Amino acid sequence: MASKVIHAIYNDDDVLLLAVKQVREARYHIGEIYTPFPVHGLDKAMGLAPTRLAITSFLYGVVGLVVSIWMMQFIMIEDWPQDIGGKPSFSFLQNMPAFVPIMFELTVFFAAHLMVITFYMRSKLWPFKIAENPDVRTTDDKFLMEVDAANLNVDDLSDFLYKTGASEIKIIDNK
Repeated sequence: MASKVIHAIYNDDDVLLLAVKQVREARYHIGEIYTPFPVHGLDKAMGLAPTRLAITSFLYGVVGLVVSIWMMQFIMIEDWPQDIGGKPSFSFLQNMPAFVPIMFELTVFFAAHLMVITFYMRSKLWPFKIAENPDVRTTDDKFLMEVDAANLNVDDLSDFLYKTGASEIKIIDNK
């Protein structure tokens, strides 16, 4: 099944943001937007749901805290207790002030590393993945809006996109 998409190129991020709002008001479906830098407010203009990555970061931090507590309990209290600097080695709670930096560092370590892994998995950025950027100019100074044109009048949609401020329009036939 063949589907058509239109690539509209914009020169300015403010024009792109206004165009996204106009395209959504006209009830056209925006497939993707490629920008050389993050555009503030673009996610809300596109109607994207808010991210839940902060929740996963908190959960990963909790996992890091639990692992650090379990690790210190096992290593320093149960497996090989030592008298270091006169500190008692038979109680986790008595050693807690000395363990706080370790708990903090492992919480941050787990949250940071697992968030990077989660981001790559969610974004489908695998090692040796071929780039899916449709126009290399979007990595420099251009902004590209990909609008689905299946079952639509392509000429009317192109005229509409030119009126929103697009400097260039390409019709792509995906097969």
